[in-house]
Amino acid sequence: MTDTTQAPAAAAPAPVAAVPTGATTPLPTVRARTAVPTSPVTASEPSGAGAGTVLPTAERASGPAPGPELRRVNGTRISDVLCHVGAGLASLAVTVVVFTALAPVSGPIAFAAVAYVMFLVFYALLVATSENAAVVRDRVVAAAVHSLAFVVVATLVFVVGFSVVRATKALPHLNFYTQDMALTGPLDPMTSGGVLHAIAGSLIQISIALVITVPLGITTALFLTEVPGPFARFVRTIVEAMTALPSIVAGLFIYASVIVGLGVDKSGFAASLAISVMMLPIMIRSADVVLRLVPATLKEASIGLGAGQWQTVWRVVLPTSRSGLVTAIILATARGIGETSPVLLTAGYAPDLNIDPTSGPMISLPLAIFEFVKSPEPNMIARGFGAAAVLMTLVLVLFVIARVIGAQTVATRERRNQRLRAVGRLVGRGIAAATPAAHAVRRFVDHHVDRLAPRPTDSSPKDPS
Repeated sequence: MTDTTQAPAAAAPAPVAAVPTGATTPLPTVRARTAVPTSPVTASEPSGAGAGTVLPTAERASGPAPGPELRRVNGTRISDVLCHVGAGLASLAVTVVVFTALAPVSGPIAFAAVAYVMFLVFYALLVATSENAAVVRDRVVAAAVHSLAFVVVATLVFVVGFSVVRATKALPHLNFYTQDMALTGPLDPMTSGGVLHAIAGSLIQISIALVITVPLGITTALFLTEVPGPFARFVRTIVEAMTALPSIVAGLFIYASVIVGLGVDKSGFAASLAISVMMLPIMIRSADVVLRLVPATLKEASIGLGAGQWQTVWRVVLPTSRSGLVTAIILATARGIGETSPVLLTAGYAPDLNIDPTSGPMISLPLAIFEFVKSPEPNMIARGFGAAAVLMTLVLVLFVIARVIGAQTVATRERRNQRLRAVGRLVGRGIAAATPAAHAVRRFVDHHVDRLAPRPTDSSPKDPS
């Protein structure tokens, strides 16, 4: 069958105008197609005949599209709490079974160690049920770190609390802080005797040690920081080695070189030299670390302005690191004030108060604790724990002072100076305002006292003639 339908004849092409040579041919413009509105077709609508293949489109949501799910990096989830509780109960039950039926071990320390290991094992198994391997490792390491930190803090609290509890027999008595042991024996009650001589000896010895250590320590730290070289590296190595020096070695060194070699008697000064040997490495290391933190740009700016090295150190380096240097001094002081072995070999023991560091034995708080606890008498042991509580209080005060001074900045010092100046101005204005009133009151009192005071009479006999 022949198809008689013919396609319409194509339109004749439009004549093209001649373009002169060298002219730019303009690009033909294309008409924009008109968008045909289409109704959305859902997957549930059947496609009509002849409509072709239509892909279903997602129906637009009425609200905004939800963003990516955020991971919680803080807070506590109920699953974490359940894992900790379950691991703790399981480790406790297994440890009890091991100690009662399986292994012939006993003791609280062994029980705590086995329970801790079992806790980590059960905790890892419980976390592994819902998390991947990386999260399991992270949770186990975090649990181990937190538990070890808790052990350290608990040990410190136990030591301090045990000493304070054992010292409750001695601390409430005022004579414990105002008397020495010259007239007190081991059998005397707690109302007699004290540790005044030990407190005074510790303060005198640590003061002399600071006078020796602070200039040497800061000067050596400046040398290590500002004058680098082979000799500076050698000195730094020696200082690092002396940091781990046993205290008994420092005491033996002073005993052999000063007491035996030079013939100096056991005294507070010899003990101060031994304490200085222990404090010096701590001072140098701490000050060196602080001085190396001073920005190099500050030194370069000072040198660029024409200052020399000495002026840069005195006016830039030391003021910038002042708070850190004070912290280094306090740390070295806390190390030296608790030394016992050097003082035992160089200071001697005396039950009475001695404030002369150059003659006679001078006891300190650590040495007094050592002598007190050697006695079998309960009162002497209580005095030893009381001296330990006093020593811990002194060290705590030193560390608090170090934290307060170390936390001060230029801004905080300026605000404090402004407050002090404001208080001074306020006091000055108050005094200036009160001065005229005080003068007026004084004049009023003088005037009325003169009027009310009786006039003196002449009681001498008169001549009748």
